[in-house]
Amino acid sequence: MVKRKNRAVSRAAAQAAVQTLLRWAGDDPMREGLRDTPKRVVDAYGDWFSGYSIDPGAYLRRTFEEVEGYDEMVVLRDISFESFCEHHMAPIIGRAHVGYLPTDRIVGISKLARVVEGYARRFQVQEKLTSQIAGCINEVLKPRGVGVVIDAVHQCMTTRGVHKRGVSMITSKMLGTFRADASTRAEFLRFIDIEGRSQR
Repeated sequence: MVKRKNRAVSRAAAQAAVQTLLRWAGDDPMREGLRDTPKRVVDAYGDWFSGYSIDPGAYLRRTFEEVEGYDEMVVLRDISFESFCEHHMAPIIGRAHVGYLPTDRIVGISKLARVVEGYARRFQVQEKLTSQIAGCINEVLKPRGVGVVIDAVHQCMTTRGVHKRGVSMITSKMLGTFRADASTRAEFLRFIDIEGRSQR
C-alpha cells in the first residue's frame, strides 16, 4: 500500500466522499453493485496518484560512467502513461518521448520511464508534466541538453464539453543544446518521428 503524504484525510473520510458523490449522481451507494465501490475507488486512487509519494529524481541518481566515450544522443520513445487532468479529474492517456545528450555519465533507460511515471501519477496539466520531466532530468543528470515531447489524449475533452474524439495534444520542452542548437533539436524530433506518425 502506498503511504500518503497527506495524513489529514483518513481512508474512511475518503470512502465517505465517494459515497457522497454516488448519492449526488443519483444512485444508492448501499445497493449491492455499489456497496464496495468506495473501497475500490480509494484503492484505485492509491495506485493512480502514487506519484505524490515518489521523488522522481531519486531514480536518476544511480548512473554509469563506463560508456567508452559515448557522448551522442540517448532517446527513449513511446513511454506510455496515464495521468489525470487536474481541472476535471478525467484521464489523460498518452506517450512520452525523452532524449538527452550525456556529459560523462548515463542512466539506465528504465529510470527515464520511471521519471515519467512519477510525475504522471499526479493531477496534471500536460504542459506542466512536460516541463517537470525535462527539469528533473536536467537537474539530476546535468546533461548537455534534454528534450521531452508528449502526445496525449484528454478525456476531459473527448467525454465531456466539446466531445471531440480523435484529437491529441502535443507539448515539448527543450533545454540546453536541444533548445539552442536547431540541428540537435531536429535530430531528436527525427528520432521520435512525431510528424511521420501523425500522418499515418
